[in-house]
Amino acid sequence: MHKDVPPQHRQFAKAMRTSATEAERKLWSILRAGRFEGHKFKRQVPLDGYILDFVCFEAKLIIEADGAQHLESERDAIRDRHFVEAGYRILRLWNSDILTNIEGVGQMIAAELAGK
Repeated sequence: MHKDVPPQHRQFAKAMRTSATEAERKLWSILRAGRFEGHKFKRQVPLDGYILDFVCFEAKLIIEADGAQHLESERDAIRDRHFVEAGYRILRLWNSDILTNIEGVGQMIAAELAGK
């Protein structure tokens, strides 16, 4: 985490970690503690004025667990452009897919990490 993150962003990220959605908890269960093919993911990370759901800094991969409120979101598009320009890849996953097909979601993440 960057030292220049405002304290209120850190507090908000911490609150989001404790009040994670069911989909975020399920996704975190496969990503945490280097469980996912040895890649280290962090969750609810404040970066550049945004809060990232999940990020692997080593692979420069951001994973967002999205509900319907993110459908065609201009704010998300602006945010995605910002991080793509900074060299990150973004994988947006629907909450419904995470909840009903975690194995398929895991395969998607593995393919993204493998650069496919």
